[in-house]
Amino acid sequence: MLVSAGYLRELAEKTLLVHGVGEANAHLQAELLIEAELRELPSHGLQRLPRLVARLNAGLADPRATGVARETRPAVLTVDGERGLGPVVMMHALDRLAGLASSKGIALAAIRNANHIGMLAYYAEAAAAQNLIGIVLTTSEALVHPYGGTEAMLGTNPIAIGIPTGTDPYILDLATSRVSMGKIHHHALTGTPIPENWAVDGQGRRTTDPEAAKAGAIAPFGEAKGYGLGLGIELLVAALAGSAFAPEVGGTLDATEVANKGDILILIDPAAGEGSAAGLAPYLERLRASRPADPARPVAVPGDGMRTRRGRALTRGVEVPDHLHEEIRALAEG
Repeated sequence: MLVSAGYLRELAEKTLLVHGVGEANAHLQAELLIEAELRELPSHGLQRLPRLVARLNAGLADPRATGVARETRPAVLTVDGERGLGPVVMMHALDRLAGLASSKGIALAAIRNANHIGMLAYYAEAAAAQNLIGIVLTTSEALVHPYGGTEAMLGTNPIAIGIPTGTDPYILDLATSRVSMGKIHHHALTGTPIPENWAVDGQGRRTTDPEAAKAGAIAPFGEAKGYGLGLGIELLVAALAGSAFAPEVGGTLDATEVANKGDILILIDPAAGEGSAAGLAPYLERLRASRPADPARPVAVPGDGMRTRRGRALTRGVEVPDHLHEEIRALAEG
C-alpha cells in the first residue's frame, strides 16, 4: 500500500512510545526508519521495527539510554552505548564529537554496546550539515564470505562518507558486501527471488532463494577488493571499539542476543587544512556535466540518487507491504 511519510513517522513513533521509548528517542529512531524508506532502502526501514520492539520487550535494547562517553585521548571518545537504540547513541556521540572536531580539527568516537544504527548516510549528512566531514563505519554478524571462500566470516561492514561542498553534500554510503542482509530479508519478506550472484546457500552453492541465502553467505562486492576493504573495516572497528569479530557478533538481525558489534565515527573540520569545502561544488558540477555513456542517464555524484528518491517519495508516498503495515499497526496498539 502507498502511504505518506508523515503517517508512517507517526505510526513508528507511536509504536515505540507504546513500548516504553522516551519521546525524543522515539522521534529519532522513527526518523531513521522513515528516512530509509524515503530513499527506497526498505532493508533499513520499517521492516526492522517489529524486531526492534521484540528486542525492547526482551530487555536487549534500553529505551532510554543515550550512552556514556569518556575522552580517553584528546579528541578521542570511547562510548558505552548501554544497550541504547543505535541512532540515539550515535547522534549523542556525534553532537559531542562535533565540538571536539571544531576545536581540535579532527575527532573520533569508538562505540560499543549499542543497537543497530541503521542507514549510515543519515550520520554522514548530519556531519555535513554542521560543515564537518563525517566518516562512519560499522560491523555486523558474520554474513559475508571471504573472496575465494563460501563460509560467512565477515560482516557486511558498511562505510559512509559525508563531505560538505557549499551546496548539496557528497554522501557515499555502501556496504562492502554485494548487498546488505537486510535487502535479502526484504526479498524474503516480499517473496521475490534474488539475483544469482548475490549469495550462496548453506552448502556454498549460488542461490536465487532469499530464504536459502539467509542461511548461507553474501558475496563481497568487487571480489578481492570488497573483501579486502571489508576485512580492513572489521579489524579497524574491533581494534578501536573493542567489539567482537563477526563470527561472534549477534544482535542486529535477531531478538535473542545482545548487540556486540562496533561503530566508529570520525569528524573532520575542513578548515583545519589548506582547502575549502565551499570550493568543491564546481568540480562536482563538472562531473555531472561530463559526457555520459548513455545520453538518457546523465552522470551523477554519490548522494544525488538518494535526494531524488527522497523528493519523489515525499510527493508520491511510500510503498509498504500490507502485512508489514498491519503488523506495525497491531504493535502500535500494544
